[in-house]
Amino acid sequence: MFFEWAVLKLQPVKQAVTGIMDLDLDALNAELRHKSAQDIIRWAVSLGEPAMSSTSFSQNAAVMLKLVTDAAPDMPIVWADSGYNVPDTYRVAEKLIKLLKPNLKVYIPEMTAERRNAIMGGIPHPDDNPDLHREFTRQVKLEPFNRAFEELKPKIWITGIRKEETAFRQSLDVLSWDGRGILKVAPIFYWTEDDVQAFMDEHALPSCKHYFDPTKVAENRECGLHTSA
Repeated sequence: MFFEWAVLKLQPVKQAVTGIMDLDLDALNAELRHKSAQDIIRWAVSLGEPAMSSTSFSQNAAVMLKLVTDAAPDMPIVWADSGYNVPDTYRVAEKLIKLLKPNLKVYIPEMTAERRNAIMGGIPHPDDNPDLHREFTRQVKLEPFNRAFEELKPKIWITGIRKEETAFRQSLDVLSWDGRGILKVAPIFYWTEDDVQAFMDEHALPSCKHYFDPTKVAENRECGLHTSA
């Protein structure tokens, strides 16, 4: 299995840097991709810069919630609640909030789902009306996240993206620069579906059976959050 269950002590990378922008991501990725997820999170925290994480409360969101709350319990975790989650997702979200007690920061769209549905005629499909779907995505996910970035002002964003999820993510690594100039840290970037499920089972973490992201429609699509500033 790629990752180590036991947390190993991560030796600090010896780089003479004066700020986060001076980090040598190629060298760091070569080292960090062989470290445990918690080691990677602790390394990111050790940089001493403002950091945040994020969650969608999707099927396996509990993995990152568990890793972040264990390694950095005070770190803000942003949830952009689109208002379109199914009841099962909300019920499991409440279980995870009570179980893990994350420092959750909830951001919601400026317009209610009911009003948007009346204006747009429901959730626009990206293949039927790409422009309307882009505006829908901006309203329900990108704008709330941009508000979170503006208020929290993170220099580091710890995210649960994984390499095998989409074609775009194949080009990334554990560390990458976000278009906003934020250092994006992906502790489980090289985990497989089996790795994720094994972690869920080991820690008996609840998972929703039904999850739907209206900004992606299909699981292998990007909504724009990780591809644009």
